[in-house]
Amino acid sequence: MRLGSTSVYRIMTVCTGNICRSPLAEYVLRAALEDAGLGERVAVSGAGISDEEHGRPIDPRAQAQLRALGLNGSAHRARVLPPDAWEGTELFLAADLNHLRFLRRHAPTPAHRERVRLLRSFDPASSGLPEERLGMADPWYGDASDFVVTREQVVASVPGVVEHVRSVLA
Repeated sequence: MRLGSTSVYRIMTVCTGNICRSPLAEYVLRAALEDAGLGERVAVSGAGISDEEHGRPIDPRAQAQLRALGLNGSAHRARVLPPDAWEGTELFLAADLNHLRFLRRHAPTPAHRERVRLLRSFDPASSGLPEERLGMADPWYGDASDFVVTREQVVASVPGVVEHVRSVLA
């Protein structure tokens, strides 16, 4: 994909309810893209595949992990994957296999399906692992330590996403 100088590359992070994994990824990725000088050329948003949490704030345990990174997700409100997401999004980053399958199943064309990746597929330590082993467990069911694991997985994956975006925009 080649974008014009005024076009914005859009990324959407996706999990179940958009209160844990996808907001963590959204805020960490947005900050990393800003730090890389790409903030004006890339827009990052997040959504859930379920409307169960729609309108709710980020989980306090996920917010604590963002604060540990010097980030603030307090303005976040969960939303459902919008029906028009396919038209404006160049890269979907799925948190887990269920989200990956959902997105691929609902992609309107094969070309749209190509835009869907697991977030952890960008983690160099995950290189060579089968797709089935690249999902992030849902920390919502666990305790604070599960959110630490999620944060570490996101942080390890984000540099690869930034490099991917940099190469697409070059």
